Amino acid sequence: MYQIGIDVGGTNTDAAILTGHEIIGWHKHVTTPDVTSGIVGALSGALLSTNIDRVSIDAVMIGTTHFTNAIVQRRDLSRVAVLRLCGPATHSLTPMVDWPPDLREIVDGYTVLLDGGSEFDGRPITPFNKSSVREACRRARDLGLVSVAVSSVFSPVNAEHELLAAEIIRSEIPGAAVSLSHEIGRLGMLQRENAAIMNACLHDIGKKTIAAFRQSMVDLGLQCPLYLAQNDGTLMSAHFAEKFPVFTFASGPTNSMRGAAFLSGLRDAIVVDIGGTTTDVGALTNGFPREASVEVQVGGVRTNFRMPDIFSFGLGGGSLVTGVGTTLQIGPISVGYDLATRGRVFGGDVLTTTDIVVASGRAELGEKSLVADLSQAFIDDTLAFMQKRVEDAIDQMKLSRDPAPVILVGGGSILINEQLAGTSHVERPLHYHVANAVGAAIAQISGEVDRVVSLSEISRDEALSVAKQEAWDKAIAAGADASTIKIVDVEDIPLAYLPSAATRIRVKVAGDLKL
Repeated sequence: MYQIGIDVGGTNTDAAILTGHEIIGWHKHVTTPDVTSGIVGALSGALLSTNIDRVSIDAVMIGTTHFTNAIVQRRDLSRVAVLRLCGPATHSLTPMVDWPPDLREIVDGYTVLLDGGSEFDGRPITPFNKSSVREACRRARDLGLVSVAVSSVFSPVNAEHELLAAEIIRSEIPGAAVSLSHEIGRLGMLQRENAAIMNACLHDIGKKTIAAFRQSMVDLGLQCPLYLAQNDGTLMSAHFAEKFPVFTFASGPTNSMRGAAFLSGLRDAIVVDIGGTTTDVGALTNGFPREASVEVQVGGVRTNFRMPDIFSFGLGGGSLVTGVGTTLQIGPISVGYDLATRGRVFGGDVLTTTDIVVASGRAELGEKSLVADLSQAFIDDTLAFMQKRVEDAIDQMKLSRDPAPVILVGGGSILINEQLAGTSHVERPLHYHVANAVGAAIAQISGEVDRVVSLSEISRDEALSVAKQEAWDKAIAAGADASTIKIVDVEDIPLAYLPSAATRIRVKVAGDLKL
């Protein structure tokens, strides 16, 4: 069995072909402005590096920045109708109240606050009002809106009203794309609603992008299933990704971290992934990226759906080097995928970090004679500057002052040496330069449950057992092999500020893809 992992970065698009735990082929291709042709190039190159028959490929897994870029760059976004089911509650803060004005202007098609929603224990705030939802749908339809986001107070506890609203929306707006907040975000009304709205505004670009991915596979003679990498280090089917494109956010760093765990054999470590544009530093816990415990902003919007705890900064192989001495500056501006034409060692006229490591003799790329004019003092200062930035980032990611193991991955990791302060030991594993693609290829299928329960009505053990079974069922439904599913994380946190022995329970399981 063969699997192909592909990861789209700001500079390069990488592809790796695996059979079991063996990497038999890989290829790097410059990331292209349209993303898709870069994927085709990387995929074609990886296939050419091996002699395997294309019909023997079992699955292709893609990690893409396409949807994140759409939000950040404010392009190709759909206008959204937002229905909040809240009764008399939450009226003081309307939907998208904290969004950047330019993004809200693009996305906000129609918002309305309706009866419904639940208390923390699932009891309704007000009864669900079918006629008001139907009227809101007709108003949205008259405005030409087909992307709809529905949020309900405490819907992770009781999703009934969101589900009822979805039925009415689909009957009133043929072909509507409906994003329900309980399927995307966690507890926290505004942040969960924000995540649902962002998902809804990506509906059109999601369909077009995934259709282009599928066509690329057809053009290359691949007839296997297509999966997309999620931001928790697991996979989702292309069909699922069309419905939830927001889950691809930050999938690049998580691919690198999963790949780092696979290549090094370490399951608990700090991962430093240096690409062409940025450095991403994260922590592995039991082989998976540690999730952020606080809200995460995407494109200036606060969200609370699962996101990795990542610290990113502008240091990569294409980062510009300017100034000298006390004015020395590296990044955040990068030449990105133009490194091979604009970097000095490649005949360009821009000084980059890659030029520095070539001048130092640490790497053999391009033509070293083109940077022979750089003084040794300047080279040493620049290398020390980069080393210190990475060491500071590692300290920021650690949970204690104790030295921690570190895994270096990414093509840009040649910028620093392995003598990093604050570490117990540093590993740069074989195939480190395509760890992101390897991470996509070996990604698993997950299932997760996150809800508040009242322990006055059910015992803690019973509540945990129900949550574990539901997470298990979700993983099976998503395509996991039942015999490989394991519990990745379990949390039960008493909520002292709520009555009835309220407790938040979160369970996550993961298993291998069933091929």
